Amino acid sequence: MKPRDLTDLLLLAALWGGSFLFMRYAAPDFGAAPLMWLRVAIASACLLPLLILRGQARELASRAGVMAVMGVTNSALPFVLIAWATLSITAGLAAILNATTPIFTALVAAVWLRERLTALRIAGLLLGLVGVAVLAADQADFKPGGSGWALLASLSAALSYGFAANHARQHARDLPALVNATGSQLAAALVLAPFAWAFWPAQTPGPLAWAAAAALGLGCTALAYGLYFRLLARVGPARAVTVTYLVPLFATVWGALLLDEAFTLRMALGGAVVLAGTALATGLWRPGRRRA
Repeated sequence: MKPRDLTDLLLLAALWGGSFLFMRYAAPDFGAAPLMWLRVAIASACLLPLLILRGQARELASRAGVMAVMGVTNSALPFVLIAWATLSITAGLAAILNATTPIFTALVAAVWLRERLTALRIAGLLLGLVGVAVLAADQADFKPGGSGWALLASLSAALSYGFAANHARQHARDLPALVNATGSQLAAALVLAPFAWAFWPAQTPGPLAWAAAAALGLGCTALAYGLYFRLLARVGPARAVTVTYLVPLFATVWGALLLDEAFTLRMALGGAVVLAGTALATGLWRPGRRRA
């Protein structure tokens, strides 16, 4: 992985790590569907003018079907599932479950695309998952009144992300990152609009919830998906989705910096294991290989 791609990966992880904090603030006030509609609608409003200015609107229109699938499987469905799950489970457990995305991506690629998994890739995937479990194990718990269905919802979201990454590789890899990002968010906004209308909260959410929704749309979606689709095109889905291993690490850092949460030895150990697993899975670290 080149330095530019590694920079994109780390920035993307930092943005998506913050999304768990923002959802924790806003989901109880808005509800899952309205909040996620706001998220993708704000992102669409930011990305569409930029797409038009770059003269890429025609490419978006010509691949409407592909964008519709991406909008559902990479945004609308997993966003709502995760937001609903955070009403029942803690951020730590949500991070652990979200980190299964690379495993689902690899399995979908192996079954659908007949992609061979090397021993190092498998070791990196498993090591990264272990690191995430160590990092968030002390936070893995249900909230009062939580439902076990939230576990299935989170795993289903990870499976949806895994399918979407491979679908993008097959059908949208030739498109510019901005086209993919804009098209998927527009499609997601259209799909979620009737659900947002039906479940819009009776009581107006407070300023903090609105600020969290805006941050989700601007940083964690508009900017983040531009980075994500650029990574997909440059390094492929298997390496791009390893960002989900780094997300809990950044979520922990943001919690320590912004919420005055404790940073423990367990967190430092888990973070080191996560980084090692990500390096193995992406090919950045290849034990035993000597430089010429």
